[in-house]
Amino acid sequence: MISVLDHGLVTGDGVFESVLVQHGRTFALRRHLERLERSAAIIGLVPPPREEVEAAVRAVLAAAGLPSAKVRITVTAGRGPLGSLRHAVPPSLIVAAAPLEIPGSPGLGAARERTGASVAVVPWPRNERSPLAGAKTISYVENVLAVAWATDRGASEALFANLAGHLCEGTGSNVFVVHGGQLLTPPLQAGCLAGVTRALVIELTGASEANLEVERLREVTEAFLTSTTRGVQPIGMIDGVALPDCPGPVTKGALAAYDELLASTTEP
Repeated sequence: MISVLDHGLVTGDGVFESVLVQHGRTFALRRHLERLERSAAIIGLVPPPREEVEAAVRAVLAAAGLPSAKVRITVTAGRGPLGSLRHAVPPSLIVAAAPLEIPGSPGLGAARERTGASVAVVPWPRNERSPLAGAKTISYVENVLAVAWATDRGASEALFANLAGHLCEGTGSNVFVVHGGQLLTPPLQAGCLAGVTRALVIELTGASEANLEVERLREVTEAFLTSTTRGVQPIGMIDGVALPDCPGPVTKGALAAYDELLASTTEP
């Protein structure tokens, strides 16, 4: 039982990870748990031992009986006061599973339809100097508002610039662009989350980390989003303007490489 006084509920004091399950196999679970621990360290939490988290994931998947699913692992600061101070109590661990649903797409992997996402750049920035930069926290209201803003404009995902005016990330995704013939993604110093899929795509494609002024998005020839549930999803439109290629040759290469990794039995 989770208390109504849990600090995750009262203040959004917690971190989480979303893990892909395909054909009964968790994908990149080790990387997700490592990032969960890094996020917890950033906000001063000590998560339960990794073996306890892994056991909870196995138990939930066994009970859910879902061959393909999204598993969410949440760790909060536990029961606390009706305010910002924490109590010195053990953290709460919550694991939940649900059928896999991907915005704009009916599935994941080689069989999914490669429809291009439509994205919109929101008019407020990510703060790359925030103490939460780099942490995957459950404080998601800014993302909720951004997605609503983008949806009102016919887009399915929102993109943020940072305080410096550089491209940062989506609400629940990282972004890659082809600019000047090079595949680029914002560096972590830009304030974006160190996405697990982002890291895998960089390893697979040799993409470079580089700052790009958000105004220069109009110059990109290809772009795609990455996340646990999206995988590699081409972008077809930015702020209502169609990109020249969707998916273009660079994006197709990333798609093929990532699909091959998903189909592999080797833990990435």
